Amino acid sequence: MMKLYFSPRTRATRARWLLEELGVPYELVKLDLARQENSTPAYLAVHPLGEVPALVDGEVTLLESLAICLYLADRFPEKHLAPLIGSAERGPYYQWMAFAEVSLEPVVMAFYRHAQSPEEKKASAHLNEELAQHRTRLAAVLDVINVGLVGREFLIGGAFTAADVVMASLLHLANTLKLLDGHPRLVEYVKRHTQRPAVRKAVSG
Repeated sequence: MMKLYFSPRTRATRARWLLEELGVPYELVKLDLARQENSTPAYLAVHPLGEVPALVDGEVTLLESLAICLYLADRFPEKHLAPLIGSAERGPYYQWMAFAEVSLEPVVMAFYRHAQSPEEKKASAHLNEELAQHRTRLAAVLDVINVGLVGREFLIGGAFTAADVVMASLLHLANTLKLLDGHPRLVEYVKRHTQRPAVRKAVSG
């Protein structure tokens, strides 16, 4: 049975969400980061950086949530959570997976870190200038996604895929930070996909 090392409110949630969408058996190993359970020798043997998630599937051990999602969607092709290899939709699928991780996540995380910082740091002129640059970048990134979703419920074709898991999870964080104001299509996309039953299971307990 596959084993997912997991901690709530981390990138591990998207991997758990996908596992719940797939409906396949897996063992969930919860790590309490506050108690540094991710720094034990046993876990460092799985993930040398002590980060989550990590997936163990027989002789395969995978780090990085994006790699895990790509792997799982292909591991169970009968679940149709990834376009067929060689199909016209496979390229856009890779594109949106990478776009979410490489273009969207860094700028959203910049705002997340700012939200967690002490008030005195928020008042610094340097940080405010940096955030202005991030906001310009965010607007451009969100515009690309917004255009990609015109007339669509899903990123790829007419069906839900692992690309929607990755993208919706990041846009959900952006929406929580009130970064999607003025983007009703993206807000609707987030709300629709985060109401899926698999999401409720992924964030429970």
